Amino acid sequence: MRLLKIALHGFRGHPLHPPLTDVSIGAYTVATIAVVLGWAGWKEELMAGAGFVAVIVGLGAALPTAVTGLADFLKIPNDSGARRTGWLHLAIMVTATLLFALAAILLYPGYLDEGVPPGAAIATIIAFVVLTAGGWVGGSLAYVHGVRVLGREDASLTEALTPSLPELDAPTGRRR
Repeated sequence: MRLLKIALHGFRGHPLHPPLTDVSIGAYTVATIAVVLGWAGWKEELMAGAGFVAVIVGLGAALPTAVTGLADFLKIPNDSGARRTGWLHLAIMVTATLLFALAAILLYPGYLDEGVPPGAAIATIIAFVVLTAGGWVGGSLAYVHGVRVLGREDASLTEALTPSLPELDAPTGRRR
């Protein structure tokens, strides 16, 4: 049971969802850059393939990212501003994921024919704009609402690197 909790949430002070978002956001960013460059005519054959593969990597990373995000979301108290922000983040990110799935479908023929279809480029750009909005909203969960943040400005380096030690209690991190 403890391993499942760690797999879903990470450790206290080191949540798993934020670093997983870096994988999908990074892949989608590479995809968007490649697709735009290819659509603009720069090494279109190479960029069409790179864009498609990067979108697929992003979609592959989206599942564990979404599962860990949902696990964190379910721990946010109901009827709170953080919960409402979480709902908005969830809706935007599901939309972005569906748009990137559409982009992948539209990019596939270009991947085979070594070109970037205009519809695929437009879908990718729109998906990236939605993704950016979702990341901005998601960031407010940590930076405004303090979700999964211990708030230990006074923690030593050792405590900051290992805040999951049992003698620390959340959210203050004070020793018991």
